Amino acid sequence: MSPIQATWRLCRLRTRYPFAIARGSRQEWDRVHVRLEWEGLTGLGEAAPSAYYGETVETAQGALEVFAPLLGDDPHARQAIRRRWTAALGRGHGAARAALDMALYDLAGQALGAPLYRFFGLDPAAAPVTSVTIGMGSEAEIREKVRAATGAGFGILKVKLGGPADLETLRAVREEAPAARIRVDANAAWDAGTAARMAGLLADSGVELLEQPVAAGDLEGLAKVNRLAALPIFVDEGCVAAEDVPRIAGKCQGVVVKLGKTGGPGPAFQQIVTARAHDLKVMIGCFIESSLGITAAAHLAPAADLLDTDGALLLESDPFAGAVFTGLETRLPDRPGLGVTPRP
Repeated sequence: MSPIQATWRLCRLRTRYPFAIARGSRQEWDRVHVRLEWEGLTGLGEAAPSAYYGETVETAQGALEVFAPLLGDDPHARQAIRRRWTAALGRGHGAARAALDMALYDLAGQALGAPLYRFFGLDPAAAPVTSVTIGMGSEAEIREKVRAATGAGFGILKVKLGGPADLETLRAVREEAPAARIRVDANAAWDAGTAARMAGLLADSGVELLEQPVAAGDLEGLAKVNRLAALPIFVDEGCVAAEDVPRIAGKCQGVVVKLGKTGGPGPAFQQIVTARAHDLKVMIGCFIESSLGITAAAHLAPAADLLDTDGALLLESDPFAGAVFTGLETRLPDRPGLGVTPRP
C-alpha cells in the first residue's frame, strides 16, 4: 500500500455575533484543516486548538509536522498510529491528534464503504437534539441571540454565565424564551461557595444542568457543589480524556466529551465508554468549528445523553456541509467516512 500523505492549511472562521464566555470574547477563530491522501481517497479533519489547553494554530501545525511522517500506509491501523504519536510527543496536542484521527476515519470509512457511526455500532436515529449556545453580552445582545435561536426552531439553550450580570442574563433568556429548556455553563468561573449558591438559584429557575461551575483542578469544590446542588453537575474543562474520568467520578453526574480535547473520534469513544463504566452521563460538546469538525463529533452523538454541537451553526459562513441540526432532530450523513463535503 502507498504511504498516507498529509497536507494542511489555515482557515479563519467568524461567528455571527461575538462569542463571549467567562474567559473572554472573540469573533474570529483560526483553525487548521487537514487533508490525507491514500490509495486515491481523500480524508479530511479539523484542528480546533484552544489556548485554555495550551494549544494554538502554531503548536497544532508543529505537532502535525511531527505526526504526519508517522502515519504509515494503513488508515485502519489507528491504534498503532496513536501509539507512535504518543511516543513522539506525549499525551498532549489534542487538536492536531483530533484532525488526523478524523481524517484517518474518513479514509477508512471510504475504503470500507461505511459512515463513521457504523465503526462504533451506533444507531443514527438515536442522536439527541443539539442545544444552541447563548454567549455572554449586553442584555440587548442576549435577547437578540435568544430570539434568533428560538426563531430558527431550537428549544434547548445553553447559556454562558460567570460574569457580573449572571442573574440579569438568565432573566433575559427566560423572558425571551419562556418555554425553552435551559442549561448553564460557567466555564470554571466560580469558587465553590458561589457555585453552590448559584446552583440553587438555577435549580429554582428550572435550569436543567450546570456545566463546569468551578476551576478544573478544584475536585474538592466540585464534590461540594455536586453534593449540595439540586440539579446535575457536568464537567468539561476538568475532564480532558478517558484517563481523567476516575478522578471526577462520584464528584459530578456527567462529563462533556469533545474531540478537540480527547484527540479524535477514537479516543472520544473511549472516554464515553469509561464515563459509562463510572455511571456518568455523557454530553458531546464542541468548540467553534466548521461542519467538518462538528460532523465528526456528531457521528458519536447516538452514544450520548445530550448534545451541544452548535459550533458551525454560530458561524457567518460554513466552508463545509455535513450533519444537519434542527430543533427537532440531528441527521447524520450516511455517506462513507465523515460524509462531509466542501462548499463552493
